[in-house]
Amino acid sequence: MQTELTKPANSQIQQKAAFESRYAASPNEVKGMSTEQLRQNFLISNLFQPDQFRWVLSFFDRYLTGGVVPVSGPLTLEAPDQLKAAYFLERRELGIINIGEPGQVLADGVAYNLDFKEALYIGQGTKVIQFSSHDEGAPARFYLNSTPATHPYPTRKVSRTDAEVVELGSMETANHRTINKLLVNSILPTCQLQMGMTELKAGSVWNTMPAHTHDRRMEVYLYFDIPEGQSVCHFMGQPQETRHIWMQNEQAVISPNWSIHSGAGTSNYTFIWGMAGENLDYGDMDFCAIPDLR
Repeated sequence: MQTELTKPANSQIQQKAAFESRYAASPNEVKGMSTEQLRQNFLISNLFQPDQFRWVLSFFDRYLTGGVVPVSGPLTLEAPDQLKAAYFLERRELGIINIGEPGQVLADGVAYNLDFKEALYIGQGTKVIQFSSHDEGAPARFYLNSTPATHPYPTRKVSRTDAEVVELGSMETANHRTINKLLVNSILPTCQLQMGMTELKAGSVWNTMPAHTHDRRMEVYLYFDIPEGQSVCHFMGQPQETRHIWMQNEQAVISPNWSIHSGAGTSNYTFIWGMAGENLDYGDMDFCAIPDLR
């Protein structure tokens, strides 16, 4: 179910908002889904539209995935009617990663400049949030993740140099990659939201392999930095009952807690992982042996 709303922003430009809800699906339902049904339930497209907030609410952990591209001036984040909240972060927290040109986020009057691949955490209770691009001819592209929250933690910017960086994989197994842990509990406190970014080295195509599940939390992946004419095949489903979705640049995919989440590209690429659930243990994973996947 999707709704389109138009609201006046503080800057007096007309900004639009799109909001869509996605129901949770069980493994039994997914077994019988066609390619198109898989895409309708789990694939998120068209997140980055000029002067428009776009949101997809998943009923897995009430995770919100969004995007905004400020072109005509600053855009103020409003609470969609579906949240039944006085303001967006009344009962939520927000993670932001800029995948475009330099921009700025204003949080209750405090300005945070975000360059390419820099992150910002905004805590529950922050009332006024505004997004803008430094150069509207070369706009920022803000990727947004939001989860329910019960405690107000401080707003904080996390740059590439602030990240916890881990090198994994190898060229021999085509999964040599750099994991940048950005909004995680080893860097800053959050209620349940975690976000980071994994960059594949040239010549490597596999991410998150060996694959895993974790009943304690769900995830959303955003694939980007995919070269023109290339794609990523995202694998999901129970380890013995896998399915796949072909992904294009700047598309996201919802990963239920019972599902593996892994991908292989026709080129190297970058993806942002966001998580929510009942713990903040990054290493809480139930690995699946590669020969056991079906």
